[in-house]
Amino acid sequence: MKIKLAVLFGGRSVEHEVSVISALQAMENLNADKYDIIPVYIAKNGEMFTGEFLRDSDEYKNIPELLKKSIAVNFVLRDGKTILVRKNMKKFGSNDVTEVEVAFPIVHGTNVEDGTLQGFLRTVGLPFVGCDVLASAVGMDKYVMKAMLKDGGFPILDCVRFRRSAYVDRDKCVAMVEEKINYPIIVKPVNLGSSVGISKASDRDALYKSLDDAFTYADTVIVERAVVKLREINCSVVGDVDFAEASECEEPFMCDEILSYEDKYMGGGKGSKSGSKGGMASLKRKVPADLSPEMRERIRTLAVEAFKHLGCSGVSRIDFMIDDADGSLYINEFNTIPGSLAFYLWKPVGVEYRDLLDKLISIALKRNRNESEITYSFDSNILSMGSLKGSKGSKGSKS
Repeated sequence: MKIKLAVLFGGRSVEHEVSVISALQAMENLNADKYDIIPVYIAKNGEMFTGEFLRDSDEYKNIPELLKKSIAVNFVLRDGKTILVRKNMKKFGSNDVTEVEVAFPIVHGTNVEDGTLQGFLRTVGLPFVGCDVLASAVGMDKYVMKAMLKDGGFPILDCVRFRRSAYVDRDKCVAMVEEKINYPIIVKPVNLGSSVGISKASDRDALYKSLDDAFTYADTVIVERAVVKLREINCSVVGDVDFAEASECEEPFMCDEILSYEDKYMGGGKGSKSGSKGGMASLKRKVPADLSPEMRERIRTLAVEAFKHLGCSGVSRIDFMIDDADGSLYINEFNTIPGSLAFYLWKPVGVEYRDLLDKLISIALKRNRNESEITYSFDSNILSMGSLKGSKGSKGSKS
C-alpha cells in the first residue's frame, strides 16, 4: 500500500517562489509506486490548497487562476489520524479530502523553514521530513547558530547583532561596529536565506546603506568581517544525530562579490535571460570543488559533526568559507531545507535523487517510531482536584 505523502511548499516567505521550484523538482522525482503524492501549496497569505494542477509548473504563471482550480484545505487531527479537510465545507457529503501519513516540507525562509511549520505539523500529529522544531529555528537564526557552534568549538566568524529597536540610534550602532570589526564588513538579516538583504560595506556610508537595506527584511541583523580572499565551499549532510554522512563538496561561482539571489536561482546573475526552473541546481558551480584531499575531508567531517551538534535531521547544506589569505576555514551558515534539496551534491557520490528522497522519508519514519515510545502525557487530571481558584500549581513551587 502506498504511503500518503503530503508535499508542503510555498509559504509566507521571501523565498516563496524558490520553494515552489524545489517542490516541483522533488515531486517529479518521488517514486510514484511507493507514494501517493499530495501537493499542498501554502499561498503567500498562509492559506493552504491541494489539487492535481499544483504539480504542473506552467500553472504557476497565473496563481490566482490556479487557486480557483484547487481546493482550500486545513489539517485536522481526528482519532489519531491527520486528515486534510475542505476549508469551505460542503452542505452534503464528506468534507474529508484525504488522510495524510507523512509530510514533506520543501519550504525556504521565515514562517516555514524556521520551526514555525514544523511546530504546526507536530500539533496536528503529522510525522514530517527534516529537522525538528528546535534545529529548524537554530539553523534559521544565524546568530543563535553561531553561538551554538562557537560553544561546540567549531570555527565561525564573530559578529555583532542589532535589533530594530536599537537601530533607532543609527550612529551608535555604526560606531559599535567600527569599534569591533574592521572594514570591509558583511551585513545580513539574521533569519533569511537565498542572500536576501545581504550586502558588503567598505566604508561608513556604505555601512549605513547596508544596515538600512537589511532592516527592510528583518527585525534583527548581524554584522561580521568580510573575508576578502574568499572561496565559498558547500557540503550537504544527510542523516540524524545517530548517523549522518556528507556529500561531495561544491564551489559556487559568483557574478559579484556576494553570491546573490540572481546567481542562485535565475541562471547566473544580473541580466540573465535564462529561466529559474533549475533552482539551486542551475547555479554555476564546480563539483567536486578544487580542494586538496585534506581540506575536502576536513570540510566533510566538520559538516557532519556540526550537523549532529545542532541536532539536525533529514538533509541540510552547510556553507563554508575559506580565507585564501591564510587558509582559515569557517562555517558560514546552515540551510536546513536547502534549495533543490541539494540533490546535485549527492549524485557525484553515487546517490540518485529518487534514492535521496526515499532516504529522507525513511529518516522521518524512524524518528516517528522512536518518539512513539516516549510518554508525553499522564492518565491523571489535576483539574478535577477541587477548586482551582487561586491555585498557583506546582511548577516552580518552592515548597
